[in-house]
Amino acid sequence: MLLARVVLVLAVGFCLYTYLGYPVILKLLSLVRHPRARGPGVSAGSLPRISIVLPVYNEARVIAATLDSILAIDYPAAARQILVVSDASTDGTDEIVAGFADREVELLRMPSRRGKTAAENAARWHVTGEIVINTDASVRIDPPAIKHLVGAFGDPSVGVASARDVSVTNVAQPANAGEGAYVGYEMWIRDMETAVSGIVGASGCLYAIRADLHMGLIPEELSRDFAAALTAREHGRRAVSVPVARCFVPRGASLRQEYRRKVRTITRGLATLAFKRSLLRPFRYGVFAWMLFSHKVCRWLVPGAALIGLAALVAAAPDSTWARALLAVIAVLGVLAGIGWSWPEDAPLPRMLAVPAYVAVGNLAVLHAWLRLVAGQAAPVWEPTRRGAPV
Repeated sequence: MLLARVVLVLAVGFCLYTYLGYPVILKLLSLVRHPRARGPGVSAGSLPRISIVLPVYNEARVIAATLDSILAIDYPAAARQILVVSDASTDGTDEIVAGFADREVELLRMPSRRGKTAAENAARWHVTGEIVINTDASVRIDPPAIKHLVGAFGDPSVGVASARDVSVTNVAQPANAGEGAYVGYEMWIRDMETAVSGIVGASGCLYAIRADLHMGLIPEELSRDFAAALTAREHGRRAVSVPVARCFVPRGASLRQEYRRKVRTITRGLATLAFKRSLLRPFRYGVFAWMLFSHKVCRWLVPGAALIGLAALVAAAPDSTWARALLAVIAVLGVLAGIGWSWPEDAPLPRMLAVPAYVAVGNLAVLHAWLRLVAGQAAPVWEPTRRGAPV
């Protein structure tokens, strides 16, 4: 009984540290850290040339609207390159993109389907900008966002600038309230990490990176947006979040779709961290190593800690009223999550179901990703999340 209680306390403490303790410590550190000296910024007359890279696979339904949106950003046309990299699309995407050639949109087609990272690797030899902007076909960029991202590089210590993801409802499909809450939490963490030392991973929806950092080859099974922040740190630079650079991301309607996306991204994230594991050395990377461990490693260990805590709770239940009560609460939440998972995809998901279902899906996806890693299985082939365009 005593052992069960000790194990339960340790498991709960670990989970609380990951999601509550870590941000509290970040907040305290942000209050005592001295503000960094900023560079002169970027004036309208000295805007550097940028390359906007858009990897796509079978995006015929949205690619025209996406390109119209990118062409409408507040940045001089003469100082920008727009490069669409098609991962061997088969639905007419390439033909639609080719129709934008007279508006100086370039198309690079992969000879065979190899995934997003391979497409981004191939784009390296075609970009012409000093700053490379990476984005996604399913999002919409706030017109001033690119200038805000580029402005962050006025600070010479910055190597990567990440946009603020704004989770929005698409009226054409039901919204997932759980996803919206999680995105807001993640953006809050990134703001505090920026104030302390720098974020540990950039937004895959929209981020900018200095071209010299972007030129490095990233193995195809890894995640470039996660690796970008780590590469910047290896080269003595920071990755920062830029709150005013907004990117509107439609919430997914399907928990099953979200589960597949999370399994894919977490599997790649685990492989990326293993590849860049030297950044976890505290004597060399100091506070950043602690942040990387707390933000990424601890989160990916939470489902295992939760299972251990659950086992301890079951062991304590025969002789403990409070343990039985907690098990009853967990059972109710599990039922709500199960109902949320089974909810019709074309019907709005109530918040009381969406939040527990999203939490359950996220943690199960982590366990699934760990199983793939242990089994030596690579991440599933890139399948862009079909979110539809925000309205």
